[in-house]
Amino acid sequence: MAGEPMDMARSDMMKGAEMADVKLDKITKIYPNGFQAVSELSLDLIEGEFLVLVGPSGCGKSTTLRMIAGLEEISGGDLFVGERRVNDVLPKDRDIAMVFQNYALYPQMTVAENIGFPLRLRKVRKADRRTKVEEAARILELTEQLHKKPGKLSGGQRQRVAMGRAIVRQPSLFLMDEPLSNLDAKLRVQMRGDIASIQRELGVTTFYVTHDQVEAMTMGDRVAVIKDGYLQQVASPESLYEEPDNVFVAAFIGSPSMNLFEGVVWEDGDQLAVDFGDQHLALDPGLLSTRPALRGYIGKPVVVGIRPEDMEDAAVVSAHPADQRISVKIDVREALGAETVMHFRLAANPVDSGDPDALDELGSENESRCTARFSPDSRVRVGEHTQVNVATEKMHFFDMATHVAIRS
Repeated sequence: MAGEPMDMARSDMMKGAEMADVKLDKITKIYPNGFQAVSELSLDLIEGEFLVLVGPSGCGKSTTLRMIAGLEEISGGDLFVGERRVNDVLPKDRDIAMVFQNYALYPQMTVAENIGFPLRLRKVRKADRRTKVEEAARILELTEQLHKKPGKLSGGQRQRVAMGRAIVRQPSLFLMDEPLSNLDAKLRVQMRGDIASIQRELGVTTFYVTHDQVEAMTMGDRVAVIKDGYLQQVASPESLYEEPDNVFVAAFIGSPSMNLFEGVVWEDGDQLAVDFGDQHLALDPGLLSTRPALRGYIGKPVVVGIRPEDMEDAAVVSAHPADQRISVKIDVREALGAETVMHFRLAANPVDSGDPDALDELGSENESRCTARFSPDSRVRVGEHTQVNVATEKMHFFDMATHVAIRS
């Protein structure tokens, strides 16, 4: 998708389009049966930003998108597109274009006719309509497909047609509702990059909804995490990953998920340590500089979090401090080429993150299922005991009662 002619086409495509900030101010959705799907959700989308709303099934993310589009009535709060409050504005008058997960193409129309349909409804002159359709087709690499009907296209091409129909409208805001969910895994990876690249070139403010945290992390300028209708955290992908605000975000963002279990913080001489199950782990002295509030939890139970990539086979890196290692028995070994994912159990109580899709990953009382991402140089096998280095300076700690991160 590179090349000077295409770049020029992209910039021409959006000439005359007015970009917009979008503000959700305590947006709430309550259905007639009393179910509250979204609760006082506040978000600001910066002009030209690609913001992803991510969360498990049934958390309110698609409802939020539909309220922005005008397809769902807003029960409370205010929605602004630019300076205009649009709560009661009809969908067709909101200057918003939406891309659905099921493409919503007209099977009897050609690609060109599908892309140009919004312009036809607006009674745009035929010659101007053809020019805009051809520009969109060049952007989306659909020029050779313009004469075909959707049934002759691949899933990825059909999704591009759906995007083309949104692009030609030159909207102030794109809404995308899980547009890649119907594609196979390989095509999803390709389309992730394509959508992000196209959005950057066009510069249109984009609100993208998905349940796939990998999509969210790889595509969004910022990512907003939602659970049970409540906003949990909004930040850059890097910040979400490195500094999750609570247990739910910590577990939901990252694959494999963060290992979470109960532990107790102790003062061990002039430094801190944490016990979980039958393990005793000295904490890096520098940890308190980034998590000073941890000192207030000495002698108290906490939720301990360790990301899989922050553990390594001690036989591979033998210089790691001996008091920052744990001893485990390998249950499952997955050799993936660039890394080896190890599964083992710790004699510590597991912690429920609140993600309904992760319940099967929990262990039982006094036993937590854990994963580690070892170097492919590791030679430990299933059934063997091994020492595991833990990068304790990267460990996470959360309040046992509130599940909120312990930091400053």
